[in-house]
Amino acid sequence: MIRRLAAGAAVLALATGLSACIIVSSEGGSRTVVTSDAAMATPSNTALYADAVADPRRPAEEVARDALRHPAEIMAFAQLAPGDKVADIRPGAGYFTRLFSDVVGPTGRVYAFVPERTMARENAGADALAAAYPNVTRVNGLLDSMSFAEPLDMIFMSQEYHDFHIPGFNTDVARMNAAAFAALKPGGRYILIDHQAAPGTGISAVQTLHRIEGDYLKREVQAAGFVYEGESTAVANPADDHSLNVFDEKIRGRTDQFVYRFRKPG
Repeated sequence: MIRRLAAGAAVLALATGLSACIIVSSEGGSRTVVTSDAAMATPSNTALYADAVADPRRPAEEVARDALRHPAEIMAFAQLAPGDKVADIRPGAGYFTRLFSDVVGPTGRVYAFVPERTMARENAGADALAAAYPNVTRVNGLLDSMSFAEPLDMIFMSQEYHDFHIPGFNTDVARMNAAAFAALKPGGRYILIDHQAAPGTGISAVQTLHRIEGDYLKREVQAAGFVYEGESTAVANPADDHSLNVFDEKIRGRTDQFVYRFRKPG
């Protein structure tokens, strides 16, 4: 109960903060803060985010990461709502899958998408999530031809996009973005979180540092037809100089990360 009340207070503080500016547009390497009413969570959704964060079913090791991952802010920026149909790409241990499940509720659906390349080691985790949360379904497929049983409101990818440029994943990223576009409803959101690379480096550090330049990613996604709407700075870290591998203990868990929201027109 104490944990739930504390989480609720934190998310209500977030709701107050959302009345200011959460979106950042990035053009030509500069960042300008832009106010956007569309980015703000409704009071009822804010309460749902608080309940999801405070859900006692969440593993303690995931709760311990909340201070760094800012899940309530991320869900508000993603405009997650009850009834949404969502794909969580490579859900891993289910950090966001659990939260999404609570918010979308019984009329929503969370598809835990595990790529065929990694399903031998990742299907068990996705199946455990599906067993614990009735509105979660595990899906396997190729990233560059992903498809789902119904049109989606949101596709979410956290700290994964850069990996799909690594040759071992054998993924055509342009086709992956096109598949994501096709899988979304008109007006659907494509939410991407990743580790920022140094300006001008493009995809050259995806395997060595596990980072990708945000502006490069943005151009790739826009080429698939998506409209860029803005960026949350919830997990940004200006102290990160983008020179270290993200698994280096000097920066692990505290990297400078961008959170972009793209929308399928319609």
